Amino acid sequence: MASKYAQGFYVLKNPEKYVGRRTPRYRSSWEFGFFSFCDNHPSVLQWASEAVRIPYRNPLTGKNTTYVPDVFIVYQDAKGQNHAELIEIKPSAQATMESAKSSRDKLSVALNLTKWQAARAWCSVNNLTFRVVTEHDLFSGTKK
Repeated sequence: MASKYAQGFYVLKNPEKYVGRRTPRYRSSWEFGFFSFCDNHPSVLQWASEAVRIPYRNPLTGKNTTYVPDVFIVYQDAKGQNHAELIEIKPSAQATMESAKSSRDKLSVALNLTKWQAARAWCSVNNLTFRVVTEHDLFSGTKK
């Protein structure tokens, strides 16, 4: 059965910026668009797809497992300061309880919040920022 989501390997246009170990793989059209932004925007100095593994305890199973955020990025702001972040790209229905409509979405939010708590703690120790990017961030001011 074919997936209903856009998936594939991203073809790098600026491979010198990519610091990942493997060819970047997108799992949605939103990730593809974000990869393209990272690859082409002059303020993005480095980026990688699924480059960091963060341990956490799954609250639904009680088992220790690993969370892999979508993107690692280093960019330079307008003042010339460099910033390093881990970014997760998710629909708002899987990011906040207010946006979750179904029971499945609510379970996804609960699991994601646990992952993101572990990511924020990991980032704090490693001097990075963690950010969740939703359709509101990706498409602000434009139609989907």
